[in-house]
Amino acid sequence: MEKSKGAGGGRMFTVGLVASWYSSNIGVLLLNKYLLSNYGFRFPVFLTMCHMTACSLLSYVAIAWLKLVPMQTVRSRVQLAKIAALSLVFCSSVVSGNVSLRYLPVSFNQAVGATTPFFTAVFAYLMTVRREAWITYVTLIPVVTGVVIASGGEPSFHLFGFIMCIGATAARALKSVLQGILLSSEGEKLNSMNLLLYMAPIAVVFLLPATLIMENNVVGITIALAREDTRIIWYLLFNSALAYFVNLTNFLVTKHTSALTLQVLGNAKGAVAVVISILIFRNPVSVTGMLGYAITVVGVVLYSEAKKRNK
Repeated sequence: MEKSKGAGGGRMFTVGLVASWYSSNIGVLLLNKYLLSNYGFRFPVFLTMCHMTACSLLSYVAIAWLKLVPMQTVRSRVQLAKIAALSLVFCSSVVSGNVSLRYLPVSFNQAVGATTPFFTAVFAYLMTVRREAWITYVTLIPVVTGVVIASGGEPSFHLFGFIMCIGATAARALKSVLQGILLSSEGEKLNSMNLLLYMAPIAVVFLLPATLIMENNVVGITIALAREDTRIIWYLLFNSALAYFVNLTNFLVTKHTSALTLQVLGNAKGAVAVVISILIFRNPVSVTGMLGYAITVVGVVLYSEAKKRNK
């Protein structure tokens, strides 16, 4: 009886974790869209810097004070340089993603983001000359075809936003491949929470001059906005904290479920985000666009299956 209670409690904990992961992921995406597009806060680089500042502070609190995971130290200048390179790619991914949300609806943003496996396979081949089984490459055809169809049928298509979204997706894939290459030795491996602890402050160092150059007087404008509407401060604080919880819940879900479960949940999360964003923002969607997105999701599922079978 006690054992079944423990199993039930464990299941409830996992369900709670997944719900938190979904909520934080979709929440930060929708709030980014609201701030950058609907609210009119047109400063994606500054917004990313706020996210990275929160990740720096909250990572330190979670690891050094709350001891959620053991602290891992950087062992050499070479390892630090590798982490800095990852941080730069990570920054470009988040900034490009936030810029794209100024111009594209969340539904289309998610459709393009679903092509991450395609870019991961391309970068893995180019950088490690690691070939997958031919069937794995075949499954990438619907992944790309779906986005091409979705692009043609997207009523709110914006070329610059689309380029930024493709850039964000490619940078996200490049970061995962680089991470596998740069931090592959046993002595250099860092779990995702410790990696974030070191990457986030470096990202702030990169983003600060970029913000000052690209988004002139953003601090003055934000203060002026806050005098008119104090909600902007709360939006930024909540949004930044949520950006950290995306990483925390992703780490915990990875830890408490299998890699396959994570893939399935990840695919479903994109579809849930699309539905919720359409309900909230009422952006126009076409049957062609939704068909394209559905084809992409099917391709991603087939790709995950092919990868699993050929391991």
